[in-house]
Amino acid sequence: MLLDGKNAVIYGGGGAVGGAVARAFAREGARVFLAGRTREKLEEVAEAIRSAGGAAETAQVDALDGKAVDEHAAAVAREAGSVDISFNLISYGDVQGTPLAEMELEDFERPIVTAVRTTFLTSRAAARHMIRQRSGVILAFGGAGDPLRDHYIGGFQVALHAIEAMRRQLAAELGPHGVRVVTLRTGGVPETLPPDFDRDRREAIVEGIEKATMLGRAATLEDVGAAAAFAASDRARTMTAATVNISCGALID
Repeated sequence: MLLDGKNAVIYGGGGAVGGAVARAFAREGARVFLAGRTREKLEEVAEAIRSAGGAAETAQVDALDGKAVDEHAAAVAREAGSVDISFNLISYGDVQGTPLAEMELEDFERPIVTAVRTTFLTSRAAARHMIRQRSGVILAFGGAGDPLRDHYIGGFQVALHAIEAMRRQLAAELGPHGVRVVTLRTGGVPETLPPDFDRDRREAIVEGIEKATMLGRAATLEDVGAAAAFAASDRARTMTAATVNISCGALID
């Protein structure tokens, strides 16, 4: 198994992407530590993992609270012996569909501030343990991309660009300690749309995502989990300061 013996912390582990990544990590042998603000969602994912024979534990952690993040990472390191993988997959509270010229400042800056703060705090907490171990992988999700005409995504893309800048800086500073930093980039995952999303709008969004790809299909949650497991594994040990493009050709390197 790709992640046998690894300890993985996943922030936002009760969400669609976080849950998919957690299940993939567990299938590959990792002991998964799910962190988030809603215990019920975390326990649902953890129970699915345990039912399949995997190991999963949960903790209520606000990934925007530096003290809580540090204490949780320290607890994982004490209990499990190491923090081998850290992946922040919390939502940023972005507002989409409103042109920037009409958007409130609070709505624009919320995803940027949230993304930068939570990525810094969780990466810092993991890095402190990984430096001592002289090993580890910090993963990010989203990746930078070009703006699309008639797509109003507020501060979301700005937030992703900020995370990419942080990924480069972290990779440069942590590389000498044997720690890798990698981003997974998608062109959109239709399965992350809320169940109560308007059907006509959903179909239009999915069609738009698929038409933008070279393969004629969008990445699935299972695709994301599989790619994340590989990127976190020792088989990808030469990959850092890099992005893993899983956009089905929607994003061109």
